[in-house]
Amino acid sequence: MNFTEEQISTIVRQVVENIGLQPEVNQTVAPIRHENEWGVFETVDDAIDAADKAFQEYQKFGLQDRKAFTDAIRKMCMERQEELSRMVFEETQMGRYEDKLLKHQFAASETPGIENLETTAWSGKNGLALEEWAPYGIIGAITPSTHPSETMINNSIMMLAAGNVVIFCPHPSAKNVSNYTVKRINEVLVDAGAPENLIVCVQDPTLDTAKQVLNHEKIRLLSITGGPAVVRAAMKTNKKVIAAGPGNPPVVIDESADLDHAAERITLSAGFDNNILCTAEKEIFVVESVFSAFMQAMQKPGNVLLNQSQVEQLAQKAFEKKKYLHILSRDLVGRNASVLAKAIGLNISDEVCLLYGETQNDHVFVQEEQMMPFIPVVKVKDFEQGVQLALEAEHGYGHTASVFTNNMTRATDFAKRANCSIFVINGGTFQGNGGEQGEGTLAFTIATPTGEGITRPTDFARIRRIMNVGSFRFV
Repeated sequence: MNFTEEQISTIVRQVVENIGLQPEVNQTVAPIRHENEWGVFETVDDAIDAADKAFQEYQKFGLQDRKAFTDAIRKMCMERQEELSRMVFEETQMGRYEDKLLKHQFAASETPGIENLETTAWSGKNGLALEEWAPYGIIGAITPSTHPSETMINNSIMMLAAGNVVIFCPHPSAKNVSNYTVKRINEVLVDAGAPENLIVCVQDPTLDTAKQVLNHEKIRLLSITGGPAVVRAAMKTNKKVIAAGPGNPPVVIDESADLDHAAERITLSAGFDNNILCTAEKEIFVVESVFSAFMQAMQKPGNVLLNQSQVEQLAQKAFEKKKYLHILSRDLVGRNASVLAKAIGLNISDEVCLLYGETQNDHVFVQEEQMMPFIPVVKVKDFEQGVQLALEAEHGYGHTASVFTNNMTRATDFAKRANCSIFVINGGTFQGNGGEQGEGTLAFTIATPTGEGITRPTDFARIRRIMNVGSFRFV
């Protein structure tokens, strides 16, 4: 039986009076909240219906309200960073707990909010024209297993700042932490005065529920942070899509580079969270005149060099070839370097960030996005060959690339030819995504196929122009 809030209050007041206690004047009783009221629903239709109702209410709130709501999400993320990081690590078995703490901190502090939604105005003899950012409505968002709660928090802040509501489709292998994140976001939003169910998801995500979300008539915008298959499926819906596609970031190192600096930066970046970031360096091309010196420099941060035989053994463990595809082993993706080493009979410390070794440019570790803490190094005759092979390995994704050189003409040329959403000169590629280590805004949805790059609230909003003819001209 369902009771109204007023009925519950009356019942409680009667019970209190029967046991001889006097209730306080104007005392109210908090409504009983069931699990689905925190945004987690059994079906897609139930979730979207709730989100649709929430959007109608949300339109009554202004920008300063949105700031208060997104600030509440930021605060929750900082307060629960240890809990969320532990849950992600234990459920997905990928990455490093201490790096997930940093990712949650970045999501809370570096995600742009309403300040990105600048109003533009023109006034003249014909009156006043005003352009503002308006919401789409319900956004369908696919989130990955590599950064589940981090992506949800990052996306929620940007999408709510733009005035939207969201239904998340988390990766099934991260459903528990994803459901928990949705509940905690809703909890703090309601406590801050927001409508219930601004953020929703389905309790048991599957391929079928994802298809329902992608094709649902009430969803106008899709945000995809996932693999190529789901990006292709989203593109077929005829909806507006913001898609984070695949990446295979190459690094080119020439003879003028500071090799110790390059080794240190690459280790910090490619070793971060065991190389599961799509922006992380995946292969290195080094000119032959400094190749040996660079391989030695890579050992200084504590990385472990593999010989050719060990590299091949690891490749056999890491990839399974099915027809024309190479399938990554889930047992090694995002695992510590010590786990990879153990798979080929080596015992090394858990503190080791990276394994590395020399390969040819056509090696599977070079051509495939491996997402594990092994990085292949290819010897090239000169900078031009390095750039050519790097562009081939990047496969035209336009995602991320980097160069270490003191020749800015070379750096400029490579940047133009790579045409990537993120290009870093003399630094780790993760520094290109803003945050404490870089400059600018940060996002966990980096939309390369659709061109938005590092996403921000304006990417999840529509431009609307209001023209007031013949008035509001004061000068």
